[in-house]
Amino acid sequence: MTKTLDIDLFDESTIDADEETGKEEPEMTMPAYGSKEWNDYIMEKFEQHELFDGNPTCAGLRRVAEEVLGSIVSSRPTQVWPSTDANGPGRATVIFEIVINWMDSGELRSYAEVSDCWHGNTDDLFCAHPAATASTRAEGRALRKALKIRCLAAEELAKKDIVSIVRQAVNTDQGLDGEWKESDTISEPQTNFIDAKCKQLDIDVMKFINVGAEHYGSIGEVTKKTASKMLSTLNEYQTKKKPTPEKILGYDSNWR
Repeated sequence: MTKTLDIDLFDESTIDADEETGKEEPEMTMPAYGSKEWNDYIMEKFEQHELFDGNPTCAGLRRVAEEVLGSIVSSRPTQVWPSTDANGPGRATVIFEIVINWMDSGELRSYAEVSDCWHGNTDDLFCAHPAATASTRAEGRALRKALKIRCLAAEELAKKDIVSIVRQAVNTDQGLDGEWKESDTISEPQTNFIDAKCKQLDIDVMKFINVGAEHYGSIGEVTKKTASKMLSTLNEYQTKKKPTPEKILGYDSNWR
């Protein structure tokens, strides 16, 4: 007679240990909106193809915003200043607004941003369509404002040496034909450009100009030579060639 093993098929001791360890781990709990952990939580939501040098594309921002914040019920440019240059692509400026059904609760929240596009801040392939490019950039800015993340949208980046282009444009506007006195005090266009870049990168202007060894009571004490170096540093922050110090983050519009 053949002997059989007397095993209770429902005995818990016979459960394979691998089945226990194979259970799916619960998904990470969403931190509080805008909290210290929020930025890292959102950045982990992007797929690899939605990132360019660590910066999310506008399409990626749009997808993650709807996944985390709620359905986008409206997404449109509210004002467009197209190029008026008949001999080239020129400059276009767009204000873009998105409206989100916040957490799909019925509460509507709107976010708007502005962006411009011209040959000095855009790679040639895209500056050929200045209004469309400015619109995409402005949408990306509005989305990252809604998502409260500390990075640029991929479409805001450019491989050009923007600082040199802007400086040449400033010199031409002032009739200097590329020549200027480095010891002169900072020009108004330089000041405005530093302010615009600091706002774009969420940097405190006064903390930024005082991040080095020199101390300035006002931006008017900065020389043109130093301002040019500051613009170069901001460009390095934007292109991720140099990390932005956390101690200078937090743009203040009342810095002047």
